[in-house]
Amino acid sequence: MTEPTRKRGRPRSSKDNVGTVQVLDRALDMLDLLSANKGLTLSEVAEQMDQSPSTVHRLLHSLAARGMVESDQATQAWTIGPATFRLGSAFMRRSGIVERARPILRALMEHTGETANLGILNGDSVMFLSQVETQETIRAFFPPGTRSPLHASGIGKALLAFGGAEVLETLMQGQGLKKFTDKTLTTPEALEADISRTRARGFSFDDEERTRGMRCIAAPVFDLSGQAVAGISVSGPTHRIGHEHIKTLGAVVAAAAAELSQAMGK
Repeated sequence: MTEPTRKRGRPRSSKDNVGTVQVLDRALDMLDLLSANKGLTLSEVAEQMDQSPSTVHRLLHSLAARGMVESDQATQAWTIGPATFRLGSAFMRRSGIVERARPILRALMEHTGETANLGILNGDSVMFLSQVETQETIRAFFPPGTRSPLHASGIGKALLAFGGAEVLETLMQGQGLKKFTDKTLTTPEALEADISRTRARGFSFDDEERTRGMRCIAAPVFDLSGQAVAGISVSGPTHRIGHEHIKTLGAVVAAAAAELSQAMGK
């Protein structure tokens, strides 16, 4: 029997393989969708997931009973619930990377004057785990749980350069090289050239590739086995992170990442 064509929704991934539980996949897709938005109505969730409103209604209420999602009675919008924080906190405690990174991020922010970030690989994206904000009025802001595309973020490009070939493969099979600004790397050739430069200098550089007026410099964090498991970055506006500062800031960020790698046992 031919499988129906999916009109909307998230790209196919390994979860579409035989052996997965369809209703669980849908529930997890729903959590993923709600986590990326500030609030969606039932009809908006149904449209974006390409599911019937009745199916979405049942899933939402099942998740709500567990505290995984909740609704605003005034706006009828659904959002992530408090139980997801408990699960996320359990991950943070298990990995230990956030606690180890915190003083390093603070020192990095104080040294550079720019917001310092910690992120990990999450499928074809970067998920930010922690941030120490600068006191400057204009600054970057990535709340924990925020996701950003690999090819258009400093940490993402660091992980592409120093991670395994499967990281790039996952990106190309997933969201691909989506354009965000006129500086986004949207061809494999441009991305591969950037990856080569990143490997040569030891840090990546996001030059307004995700957001106009903002730049980011990042370096990979390695675990005991030498695998790139995370990245550290500083991000800020172009008028403070000029091209003349890139080499100096890159060395500082790379040193901070190496310090965290050592703390992780490398």
